[in-house]
Amino acid sequence: MQNYDVIVIGGGGAGLSAAFTTAGFGRKTLLVEKYRTGGECTWSGCIPSKALIHLAELNHAAGGSTADNPFKKVDDVRQLVYTHESPEVLEERGVKTLIGTARFIGRDTIEVNGESFKAKRFILAVGSRALVPPVPGLAETPHLTNESLFELEKLPESALVMGGGPIGIEMAQALSRLGVKITVVEMLKAILFREDPDTAEVIREKLIEEGVTLLTGAKAIEAAARKNGISLTVETDGKKEILQAEALLVAVGRGTATPGMNLEAAGVKTSPKGVEVNKKLRTSNPIIYAAGDVAGPYAFSHMAEYQGVTAAMNAILPFKKSASYKHVAWTTFTDPEIARAGMLEDEARKAYGKRVKVYTHRFENLDRGRTIPGTRGLVKIILGPGSKILGAHIAGPRAGELICEIQVMKTLGIGFHKLKSVIHPYPTYADILRQISKKVALDRILENPLVRFARSFSGKKNVS
Repeated sequence: MQNYDVIVIGGGGAGLSAAFTTAGFGRKTLLVEKYRTGGECTWSGCIPSKALIHLAELNHAAGGSTADNPFKKVDDVRQLVYTHESPEVLEERGVKTLIGTARFIGRDTIEVNGESFKAKRFILAVGSRALVPPVPGLAETPHLTNESLFELEKLPESALVMGGGPIGIEMAQALSRLGVKITVVEMLKAILFREDPDTAEVIREKLIEEGVTLLTGAKAIEAAARKNGISLTVETDGKKEILQAEALLVAVGRGTATPGMNLEAAGVKTSPKGVEVNKKLRTSNPIIYAAGDVAGPYAFSHMAEYQGVTAAMNAILPFKKSASYKHVAWTTFTDPEIARAGMLEDEARKAYGKRVKVYTHRFENLDRGRTIPGTRGLVKIILGPGSKILGAHIAGPRAGELICEIQVMKTLGIGFHKLKSVIHPYPTYADILRQISKKVALDRILENPLVRFARSFSGKKNVS
């Protein structure tokens, strides 16, 4: 039996940040990872998908002339990132690393590779798995998920993408730009349903222009293997249609990764997607915390890192901090990118009523946008009392970078009108935010009671 202060289960974004934190505080830390340290983000999520998107952009810019297999280059990027989070690197930073499957055999004890390990505190960071829906025939039909897509040795000639969320749409555009004939099947009436409708529409139009077929309101009802690929039967408005392609990518969401951990032995209550936690990220077992996808509510690597640090601090320090989700932002890395921080317009109006103001500015009307033919998109800023940011939505170039400036102001509670006095280099895409801020500042001046009185008074005079 080996004893540790903290055992972290899972070596992805949440687990790595948690382990580095506890080891940094001098706690004897063991990290147990089932496959390879780095987790989904490094091997089948953020890193390979963005590498593939970059290669697809280059191919698209070159007119689709590049014929090289992209997956070897994608793996080169994964291996480069892995060099900074390998077991050797973890050991250098004081984190003992063990590759194997962890299974609880008691409230404070796990078993890995036939050995027992006990700890004062545990942090569950096992992430999530690609969800495969119960469509008849799908389990028996060869299909890809984000966990297997990047292991391909060559691109298929055609592919169906089941799911119009961020992963599905990112990969649909990337694969299409690499020469794969793509059809997206989405059960809802619109793609990217969590995004502002105006920003999602920018991407919808771009995908159609690039030759991607989008079937929305289409429910998959049966899948089957065929001699040269697969078939998927879908139903749209009561009409059935059989789609065929060489490959099928399933990208409909994430599911639990906890089966086999024997959490019942540890007294940890589970949820449909992972484990139940309180605001301090503690499970029903007071010595076990959870972070990342397994804890929810967001499946983003940056949120996993935030939760990993929070859970680690709460596990080893006497003063506990609640995880806050008041300021959450994310980016979908399509071309153009989509980024969101905070509320949708409907959500804001339900919460604040007539005090909500919405401002938009299009990239086509920005000087930097005018310098690059084909630039499109918009920024939508949703403001509440005091011109405080309630929500922001961007579809356009560098959206993921632009949302960061908004996120800083939103988190610090800075009124958006104050941005007008901040000098922005010209011509940049970021200047679009200052242009909106100028409109906000002018409206605040015009709404001032003294100004309104003066304007109404002057309007009664015949000034010559």
